[in-house]
Parts: sequence; structure tokens; C-alpha cells
Amino acid sequence: MRANVFRAPGKFALEEKAIPRPGPGEAVVRVRLTTICGTDVHIVNGEYAVRQGLTLGHEMTGVIHELGAGVEGYEPGQRVLCGAITPCGQCEPCLGGSTSQCEGALGGWKLGNTMDGAQAEYVLIPHAQANLALIPGELADEQVLLLADVASTGFSAAERGRVRLGDHVAVFAQGPIGLCATIGAKLMGAARIIAVDPEPRRLQMAEEMGATMMIAPGPDLVRHIREMTGGRGVDVAIEALGAQQTFESALRCLRPGGTLSSVGVYEGHLDLPADAIIAGLADQSIVTTLCPGGKERMVRLMRLVQAKRIDLRPLLTHMFPLDRIDEAYELFASRAHGVLKVAIQVS
Repeated sequence: MRANVFRAPGKFALEEKAIPRPGPGEAVVRVRLTTICGTDVHIVNGEYAVRQGLTLGHEMTGVIHELGAGVEGYEPGQRVLCGAITPCGQCEPCLGGSTSQCEGALGGWKLGNTMDGAQAEYVLIPHAQANLALIPGELADEQVLLLADVASTGFSAAERGRVRLGDHVAVFAQGPIGLCATIGAKLMGAARIIAVDPEPRRLQMAEEMGATMMIAPGPDLVRHIREMTGGRGVDVAIEALGAQQTFESALRCLRPGGTLSSVGVYEGHLDLPADAIIAGLADQSIVTTLCPGGKERMVRLMRLVQAKRIDLRPLLTHMFPLDRIDEAYELFASRAHGVLKVAIQVS
């Protein structure tokens, strides 16, 4: 099979690999659609370390090719969605509800991290019983593809922030995850959703996804957001970029007792200015999120698609075949031509 393989920082390429064989409890899925995620770009740039020779990617839809011993309730040929996070469902973190942290910190994220990922013609799925979600026949792959990671992560940022009916919410950065956080805040009943991003096209998309007010970052950003909320500040601030400036701005626009929900991926040292948290005495909360895992999560999100509560297809702005994945990475990393998410058609 063909697989997109990480070679060294700044280097990746399609290579021939053997089609994997499933062991007990595992499944092999023939990939139909996959994507490029921001985390894949971090890996390629050498900002997140993985082993040389790893197949990249962690968002995919596909068809069951082969099942290992002990996997019940599935058959080869069935179309499935598998989340980016593939927990075992049996360890202490999983049984305690922290499936993304399966067996330890970040342990639920295996595909394209600690084991070969989904930018390939076939992918091995661990703990298949816990992680394969059957795609309803009436739904197209394009309708559910982004549920595997970006949508689930963005929605979870709103969930972890405990957005309540009537809340004022600010979402910093309207990339794919930030846009999905905007959708999540709308689903949870926020009355006002302030979208922050420097790019007009992304602010326009945020409005289409449910934002009620749009603003570009600038020196008076925090003051403007506080004015929009009558001087009170927002109930929930969602930071979806992973940068010091947006993290700090999110803190400064937060009301006393509010929650900062951080879903960005940070590099290096992150400062927490004492005045931004009002000397640590403002009853504020900071929560972090890794995409929830497991088939139950996927099933629930597909119900939202079936009920026409969400439509993520506008976020899939570009499509490339697998043999042009190098061009797809270049486009995605450049953020040119209005790109939001790039889908890779494998089969």
C-alpha cells in the first residue's frame, strides 16, 4: 500500500508499506477519505517529535477490510468512522471518563503519533470494539469526516468551558477548530458569540457558523470585547490558536468567575500574567482539552449531522488525491486561497 511517511523535520513522502494485519481486538480499515490537520504540520515542521518512518494522519473514514479475533458486531465491507483518539476503554483514565488520556498523558492519541496513521490506503485501528462507529447509510463521507477530530475538539472546547444558555462567549482564532468551537457554543445556547480573527474570510465563515459579532485583533481588542459585553467581560473565552498573545487576551476579556477553555497547542513557555488573572483571586477557571475519543462520541456527533443541526462540509474547502498530498500540505500550511480543511481522497 501507499502511505505518507514522516522522514525527518521538513521531509515526508509517499512510500510503499505492507498492508497491516490485525491482531486480537484490532481491525484494518481501507481508507476512503483522510485530512491534513494542524498537528500534522507541527510534526512535519519538527515541532512535535515522532519516530522516523511513521505514517502521518489521524482523521479518516473508510471501509472495514479485515477484523482481528474478538471483534464482534462488525463485518468487512461496512463503512466506518474512527476518531483521532482511540482509547482502550478499560484503563483507569478511560473508566474515569478521560478517554483522551488513555493509559497516560495524551495516550489516547495513537494514530499518526505513536502508531501508523491514516494518510495511507489502509490503517490499523487499535481497540476496534471501542473505536469503530458505523456510518449511517444516508450520510456521505464528507458529512462526517471532520467529526473524527476537528469538530469533536472544537465542540469539546465549548463543552469543557461549560457554556450555558445565554452566555457571552469569545472564540479566539477562527481556523477549523475555532470555527467548530463557534458552532459548539451556538449548540450549547450562547446568546452572544464573539469571533476573533485577522482574516475577513474566516470571520465571514464564523458568522455563517453562528458567530453574532466579528472582530479583528488589534491593540484595543480586549477593550472592544469588554465594551461589547457592557464592561462585564465574557463568561467563556475559548483560545483555539495556541499562542501567548491570544491566550493572554482571552484571560483579559474574561469576567470574574468565568472560564478560559484552551484548545490550542502551545510551544515553549506560556506566561500567566498576575494582573490578567486579577492576582489569582477572581474565581476564574482555566481548562484544557484533547479531542474526546471512542465510538460513542462519534455516534453522538453523527446524530447531529443526521438531525441537520450541523453541516461541516463548508469547512472542507479543498480536495486532493493521495498522490498529490505534498501539494495539499503546502496549501494547508500556507493558509492561501481561503483554505480551511483539506481532504485527501484515498479510494
